[in-house]
Amino acid sequence: MSVKDLASQRGKTAVVTGGAGFVPSHLIDRLLADGLKVVALDNFVTGDRRNLAHLEGNPDFRFIEHDVSVPFEIDGPVDYVFHMASPASPIDYVKIPVETLKAGSYASHNALDLARAKGAIYLVASTSEVYGDPEIHPQPESYWGNVNSIGVRSCYDEAKRYAEAAAMAYHRAYGVDTKIVRIFNTYGPRMRLDDGRVVPAFIGQALRGEPMTIFGDGSQTRSFCYVSDLVEGIWRLARSETHDPVNCGNPHEMTIRQFGEAIARHFGIELTCVECPLPPDDPKVRQPDITRAKAVLDWQPVVPFDEGIAETIEYFRDVLS
Repeated sequence: MSVKDLASQRGKTAVVTGGAGFVPSHLIDRLLADGLKVVALDNFVTGDRRNLAHLEGNPDFRFIEHDVSVPFEIDGPVDYVFHMASPASPIDYVKIPVETLKAGSYASHNALDLARAKGAIYLVASTSEVYGDPEIHPQPESYWGNVNSIGVRSCYDEAKRYAEAAAMAYHRAYGVDTKIVRIFNTYGPRMRLDDGRVVPAFIGQALRGEPMTIFGDGSQTRSFCYVSDLVEGIWRLARSETHDPVNCGNPHEMTIRQFGEAIARHFGIELTCVECPLPPDDPKVRQPDITRAKAVLDWQPVVPFDEGIAETIEYFRDVLS
């Protein structure tokens, strides 16, 4: 399959929901750098105004403060709709489960209705969490998952599964050009320091001289992809011809304890940790099979872990200074 060239995208308009979030704000930067105009929407439930502050005064960027689970309209032509709005951390699932469900359901329909009305390409940010606590490893897109539909994480897992179903329903019923990206663990500047995920948690604890909090015995695995690699994959998928879900993540797998040791090495300290009980339904393994992304998008991660984590540490060092 082919991916549309970048030169042909200049001057087009993209709408990005959840634009003040970690990944969406980086996507917006990339789209603007490639010559697109961007309209971003966010209600700042989990987004951060500072992530978009550098775009103030940019004539190609417009921001609308709005809860996208409530219907909205955009004036003028729209070529792409990137539905990225959603809480995305375990802390959020406990605090705002209803808002999390609405981001995958009501907001998906509103974003899809916009794409349908404008004849735009639609891309939804799904997640590796649709695989639940997987019984197949690594996880290919063909795997249907092992998800607890009533567990504490279900507001996120099931919202994203619904968002995927909605995208395919609009594609089949109305011919909307839909794309589904399943995002695996991603890290980089602009993550929330307090969002409960392991990257900001461990870096923040190391910067404060605190022991790192490890849930369980630390043998559970994750695969960490630097944000610029992820954005490249998302943008290629939006310009591709495929409608099937595509995993985007780094297949390099490490245990949580190994990740803690890597952070400690960057700080030149010995790993000290506090062990806590493993949260309910926490996945024991997580590793993307990116065979489809390689074949369809000619994409794979290129940023080395040590390089990406050094950039992320410097960002958090500035945040805490």
